[in-house]
Amino acid sequence: MPTIIPTLSPSRRPPGASALPGVRAPHYECTDLPGALQLLVLVPGIDAGGVDITTRGPDLFLTARKARPVRVNWSALRLEDAQQDYHLALRLGHAFDFAELRASLRDGLLTITLPKAASTLARERQVA
Repeated sequence: MPTIIPTLSPSRRPPGASALPGVRAPHYECTDLPGALQLLVLVPGIDAGGVDITTRGPDLFLTARKARPVRVNWSALRLEDAQQDYHLALRLGHAFDFAELRASLRDGLLTITLPKAASTLARERQVA
């Protein structure tokens, strides 16, 4: 099972807050499948064009930007949190083939599938 390391202890920031100002952390679920890791990320109000997934070493970074159809001369009251973009940073480890990452967005649910690396699958077969 991959280790997910938070950037800041939860006791030091409020629920739903991100380490970056002006963005919030989305709710997500991690499922270990036989040959892959599946991440389900809840990002309501996001179009597919607003999703940016990058990887660097063992880390996966997700940024989802909301469309802003509000007029320039209109100001929202108490909607600042609802209009914030999403940012998620996960340390998943080197056991995955990040080049084969697949993602799909449907009804505000982003599904990311990361296949396990061939060396990891071979190691799991040897143990079993």
